[in-house]
Amino acid sequence: MAFHDTVKEIRSLLAGLTIDIEKAANGNKAASQRVRTGTIKLEKAAKRYRKESIKAEKSGSFKKPAPKKAAKAKPEKKVKEKAKVQVKAKAKAKVVPVKKPAKKR
Repeated sequence: MAFHDTVKEIRSLLAGLTIDIEKAANGNKAASQRVRTGTIKLEKAAKRYRKESIKAEKSGSFKKPAPKKAAKAKPEKKVKEKAKVQVKAKAKAKVVPVKKPAKKR
């Protein structure tokens, strides 16, 4: 059985068990029996999952999640002038050109 099939099986077993657990909590004896047998099936599926996941990790076939994209930096407010004026200590002004950020590809 493939790794993904085992995951689907575990999900379906859990879905069925949750319904029967609610019924068993209300005193339904048949539902209690289904929960007991369902937990045995779930245990077997969980053991199979552990074996398959270890095998998948070792073989490298286990898909790694895609890296998250970095959040885009908010653009700074546009400066209307093409040059900033930087004032030195003696009140002399020097014009420094503004560098445009490099475009990402």
